[in-house]
Amino acid sequence: MESLTSFLPFILMFVVVYFFMIAPQMKRAKQEKKFAAELKRGDRVITKSGMHGKVVDFNDKDASCVIETLAGKIKFDRSSISMEMSKKLNEPEKVK
Repeated sequence: MESLTSFLPFILMFVVVYFFMIAPQMKRAKQEKKFAAELKRGDRVITKSGMHGKVVDFNDKDASCVIETLAGKIKFDRSSISMEMSKKLNEPEKVK
């Protein structure tokens, strides 16, 4: 009985770490994977490095896409795309 109570703080610490660090990270990774799979031609996107552009073409063999920017067409890995801006640009602004 005493051995169980001595391990209780470690068990509680693991539970707290799981719910505050591991579970949200797994949820975020799942959302990013779903986002990359749902990209389509014509979507305006921002890469993780901050490049703005429009998706022009996809290459399913190496999971990459071609993004057209003001500098020209650049090939990026799908996982390097941070967010899609088409929906955000078409949303009406919220009045505060």
